[in-house]
Amino acid sequence: MKLQSEEAEEPPSRPLAAHQLLPNTHRPINLLTPAAAPGLGSGLGVLAARTERFPVGPRTRAFRKRFFPHVDPAQWNDWRWQARSRIRSLEELSRIFELSDDERDAVARHQGSLPLGITPYYASLMSREDALEPLRRTHIPVGSEYLKTPGEADDPLGEDGHSAVPGLVHRYPDRVLFLATGFCSTYCRYCTRSRMVGEAGGDYSFSRPQWEDALNYIADNPQIRDVLISGGDPLTLSDERLDYLLGRLRRIPHVEFVRLGTKVPVVLPMRITRSLIRVLKKHHPLWMSLHFTHPAELSPEVTEAVTRLADAGIPLGSQTVLLKGVNDSVETLKTLYHGLLMRRVRPYYLYQCDPITGSSHFRTSIDKGLEIMQGLRGHTTGYAVPTYVIDAPGGGGKIPLLPDYVVGREGEDLILRNFEGNTYRYNDPQGVVGADRPLDRGEG
Repeated sequence: MKLQSEEAEEPPSRPLAAHQLLPNTHRPINLLTPAAAPGLGSGLGVLAARTERFPVGPRTRAFRKRFFPHVDPAQWNDWRWQARSRIRSLEELSRIFELSDDERDAVARHQGSLPLGITPYYASLMSREDALEPLRRTHIPVGSEYLKTPGEADDPLGEDGHSAVPGLVHRYPDRVLFLATGFCSTYCRYCTRSRMVGEAGGDYSFSRPQWEDALNYIADNPQIRDVLISGGDPLTLSDERLDYLLGRLRRIPHVEFVRLGTKVPVVLPMRITRSLIRVLKKHHPLWMSLHFTHPAELSPEVTEAVTRLADAGIPLGSQTVLLKGVNDSVETLKTLYHGLLMRRVRPYYLYQCDPITGSSHFRTSIDKGLEIMQGLRGHTTGYAVPTYVIDAPGGGGKIPLLPDYVVGREGEDLILRNFEGNTYRYNDPQGVVGADRPLDRGEG
């Protein structure tokens, strides 16, 4: 891929790229002018945006007053302002964070895709001093990002090789992955698609004609019943663009339901406006997979965003990547999963971190993942226990992993071990599972 120094333009929904809309992101803007909120079309539309009520947590409120003192609450809660005002340079990062030498050097040497990009809101949840704080580690580059270890690849899941047409991955028989944009409001440093997100030009681009080719492919293949829209992040598209894409998919008779994969409700929760909710409700059955990482993300703002989505009748699932030093403990994930359930989000997948180039400092052992699953299963409600999976390198798809609870077999009895370590017999006269495991004398 050709390396570019600038970030990709915002999604095709944007009338102008972000830097063209607001050159000075710290200068107050007049919210009663159409230019202040492109796409709304009139001063009345902007006034409606101003009256959108969204909670602001105390930590975030203090952060805004300290680092963005000229930004009023209405502007802060404007998702387009948040997207335009992302922290994208070493200078801006240094204004807010006490950077380590490692962080400073890593940011300075970056080129190409997966640029630095953090919304002011999400930055407010991070530690200003501690470089090892979990959310900060996942979004500020470090030197280990530039080390390639054995088994790593730019496209470890073989998505490019399974692309039926550009931007449409057809790996499973009845479902496809529709890559709608290369833009994200924040860039996670362990991103599976780091090769294609945030870069202007290069080998990957996203456009209306590309969408049409993908839609035509789906229409021509009646075995496709499930479409996952991802990217980039599809919720960074405007309401109008999203409405168009969902509507086109809904008009394909054999597409039974659509899923949206997004981190926006976590890093840009004010994007979940009431106008967006109205769009989404038009296209049921619609499901949403949210990317949560750590309990620190469960802010008042995020609670409001997922409440709006759940109240709109959208089933919400969480996909969490297991990350070393970030969330690789039973207590951390149990706290996260309990918090998600209280917010009507079902923990769905716990992913082993994909072997993307430069991700070795994030990857745990498989043993650690199984240890965590064993610490969850039976020790909390089953709704709080996700499926632990490896997305097989080369395009093999998701492979679930479970702790081994089979002890062995004795005659017609299968010997099982429960979460407490106690053994139990289950009469299974026709079975062969466990027959290859001789019982210790103390078992059974």
